[in-house]
Amino acid sequence: MRKATWVTALGACLALLVVALVVYLSMDRGRAGASRTVVRPTGTILMGIRDLARLETNELHLEKVVDLTDKGSRFFGLIGTSDAILLIAAGDVTVGIDLTKLGDGDFAVDPATGAARLTLPPPEVLSVRLDEEHTYVYRRTTSLLAQRNEHLESKARQEAVRAIEDAAKDAAVMEKARKQAERQIRDLLEKFGVTQVTLGWRPS
Repeated sequence: MRKATWVTALGACLALLVVALVVYLSMDRGRAGASRTVVRPTGTILMGIRDLARLETNELHLEKVVDLTDKGSRFFGLIGTSDAILLIAAGDVTVGIDLTKLGDGDFAVDPATGAARLTLPPPEVLSVRLDEEHTYVYRRTTSLLAQRNEHLESKARQEAVRAIEDAAKDAAVMEKARKQAERQIRDLLEKFGVTQVTLGWRPS
């Protein structure tokens, strides 16, 4: 009788040990899973900024006069010929920041303090388009013996786009774009919960 009681007690102890082991392993797995969960707010915020793709800071309306002449000659160079166009061009330029150029090393945030450091790519011309309503041929002249160049207007328009883009790259325009971008980025990061922002710029 005593032996049976002892065996029963031993079995109960073993059962309790098995239950305790199962509970411990379950809790240990829970702790291990929690320790592997790493919150990376830097990546989340950086991806959110990248999703904006382009940060447009300035829009400019510019005008350019393009005087283009296609010169030639006839009769073994004895007589000069010309086909000329005077184009009055108006164009719209968008200046801003291409946020897709942000790399992983360009952004860092301290979750404890909420302070962030961000290095932005330099401002650039994002788009140039002619204002067709206000772009027109003011004058087109073709000398008597010249062969009319049907592509001359297209060349003049291309030159107008190039000249308008170059004008938009003026240092004063780009500096204004930098300041506007800094204001917009600071406001954006504050919405993500960042309390202090240090902004820098990559060299142009």
